[in-house]
Amino acid sequence: MEADRTLATLLRELEERLLCSDVRRSPTAVGELLADEFVEFGSSGRVFDKQQTIDALRGEATTAQRSVLDFRTSALAPGIVLATYRLASSDSDGEAPKHSLRSSIWKLIGERWQMVFHQGTASRAS
Repeated sequence: MEADRTLATLLRELEERLLCSDVRRSPTAVGELLADEFVEFGSSGRVFDKQQTIDALRGEATTAQRSVLDFRTSALAPGIVLATYRLASSDSDGEAPKHSLRSSIWKLIGERWQMVFHQGTASRAS
């Protein structure tokens, strides 16, 4: 069942915030968006927890332009929503954008939505 439009819009905004370079380099900003129990299955095949993700993003040097495509949400349970989308990422080097499939699980913790799980999988453009 799709999450209501207002919630879907909010979750898209939160996902897009996590894609912004300034936010990604801020341990405080990322820490507010990720739940303490956060886990990521990276496209490298590695598993990251919240602190490892914060540390990795803090040192990220990329200024890639990222575009969220085909964003969808699905309510899994009260206060828990799955977000899925395609991400197109391109640097200023003129190469074709890299594409990935993304999925995140967001949970309402207190009065704030936080990501508890994320997975990115490399894909071809479609």
